[in-house]
Amino acid sequence: MTADREVEAPSAVRAAGLVRTFPSPDGGLLPVLKGIDLTVDPGDALAIVGPSGSGKSTLLHLLGALDRPTAGDVWLGGERVSELGGERLAELRNRFVGFVFQFHHLLRDFTALENVMLPRLIAGASREEALDRAAELLAQVGLAERASHRPRRLSGGEQQRVAVARALANAPPLVLADEPSGNLDAEATLRLHDLLFELVDGHGAALVVVTHSRELAGRASRVLRIESGALVTAPVNRRAT
Repeated sequence: MTADREVEAPSAVRAAGLVRTFPSPDGGLLPVLKGIDLTVDPGDALAIVGPSGSGKSTLLHLLGALDRPTAGDVWLGGERVSELGGERLAELRNRFVGFVFQFHHLLRDFTALENVMLPRLIAGASREEALDRAAELLAQVGLAERASHRPRRLSGGEQQRVAVARALANAPPLVLADEPSGNLDAEATLRLHDLLFELVDGHGAALVVVTHSRELAGRASRVLRIESGALVTAPVNRRAT
C-alpha cells in the first residue's frame, strides 16, 4: 500500500514572468515591470522597496488582482487569476486579499464600524455577524470608543487603523499594504507598524508591504528591491530609499 503523501499548501500569492507596460507620451510603450517572479508563502512578511516610480505600487496592484499584467500570471491561493471571470475574481479578491493603502479610502459617509463591516457584508455575512466582527477588530486596533465616528472626526492615524481593521475583516490569507504610514507623523507611524505586524502575525496572514520606510522594511523577514523593472534581494539593514 502506498503511503499517503502530505499535500503541500499553496502559496499565498505567486507571480511568474510578470510584465507591465504603459503607453508613453511618444506613442510607444513604457516597460515598468520586466518579468517578475515572486512567491510569498503563508506567514511571510515581505517588504518591497525602491525609488518612486520604479513600479512598486504597480506590482502590488498586480499581486492583488486590481490590475492585469501585460504578460505573465498571478496565482492567489493556488487560483490562476487570468482564468477567472469578473464575478469570481471580485469574490476571490474580497475573501482572500486585504488592502491597506497610503490614502485609507474610507467611505466618508460611513462610521468606522460600518467601514469595517462592509467587506464582511459583501462576502455574504449577516449584519449581526459583520457587526460583531467589526467591533472585535476595532477593539483590537484600539478604536472601540471611536466606532460610531465618521472619518472626518478621526485623526490620520486613527483612520489608518480603521483601514487596517477593514483589511482584516475577512481574515484574508494575504495582506497588501502600499505605503501604509506615508502620511503619518513619527509617533503614529510607529504605532501603525506595531499594529500591522501584530495583527498580521496574530491572524497568520502573509504580508507584502511597499514602503520607503527603513524602519518598516527592517521589520520584514525578507526585503526585495525593484531595480530596472526586476526584483533583487536587498539587505534588511540598508536604507529603503
